[in-house]
Amino acid sequence: MATITNRDGRWQAKIRRQGYPPQSRTFMRQADAEAWARKVEREMDTGAWRDTSEAERVTLGEGLSRWRDEVLPDLAPSSQIADGNRISLLLRYPIAKISLARLRSADLADFIRERRAEGVSANTVRLDLAQISRVFRTAQESWAMEGLPNPVRALGRSKPRVSGGRERRLGPGEEERLLEAAGPAFSQVIRFALATCARRGEIAGLTWKHVNMSNRTMRLVDTKNGTDRSVPLSTAAMAVLENLPRHIDGSVFGMTEMQITKIMRRVTKNAGIDGLTFHDLRHEAISRLFERTRLTERQIAQISGHKTAQMLWRYAHLRVDDLVEAIG
Repeated sequence: MATITNRDGRWQAKIRRQGYPPQSRTFMRQADAEAWARKVEREMDTGAWRDTSEAERVTLGEGLSRWRDEVLPDLAPSSQIADGNRISLLLRYPIAKISLARLRSADLADFIRERRAEGVSANTVRLDLAQISRVFRTAQESWAMEGLPNPVRALGRSKPRVSGGRERRLGPGEEERLLEAAGPAFSQVIRFALATCARRGEIAGLTWKHVNMSNRTMRLVDTKNGTDRSVPLSTAAMAVLENLPRHIDGSVFGMTEMQITKIMRRVTKNAGIDGLTFHDLRHEAISRLFERTRLTERQIAQISGHKTAQMLWRYAHLRVDDLVEAIG
């Protein structure tokens, strides 16, 4: 039977049972202490109890830091940068100070409201939650916290709803204005993105050893979906590569992902173009393959890196004229 005592206005519940380590927790209300004690004793009676003492000692912030130190180094370079930056951001929020065992979906709901109030997108919040969920999964599988529940899974409808994806295309004259504002070096990056459908991380990580000028192909490694792929180089892509200087480190463009993002922001501002990101260039490039070529969805997926042709269905409307011709 649990012992409930009052100490300096707080209620402490203690449980001592043969075969189990002693358990104790302090609450502001007696009713909460009694409810916790009944829950733990019931779990012990049914064999469902799991020791959460380790999870009580580790805060979410400490879990995020440990995940960064132990798991992140084994991921692709692009993931190391993106996930590392996300963890640094999450460490600044109040939920980082809550222990893993005490973090509840209500705390995450507060975090979601805080992030949305800052003006970030639903997809950004979704990625924040995914990172938190990865920490809980790793804690369960590798950090001896098998009984630790994952509060992200309990959010249900509180999770932000993500739209079907950005549809930003280059408007009339925007490509010309963008290239003019970009200058000689970055305009080549923009041209290459439009010619290859490559992601920002794939462009930043491209090295000359993975470019075959004779065969007009490039090998993209450590891509977002975890698989390498070979991509044919169009005449426009070859023209970019043929005019580039060779960097000592072997990098084709000599820029990191973060540098590309920062330069793109500056260029769009100078060009007077609103709402355009570097990733939108990939959407534009894929759209052009549907509009200007007769490549099949499977062939375009091989170039773009989408795992299945089904993932390209959002672009299907661009070939509606083909459907009209087909039905006669």
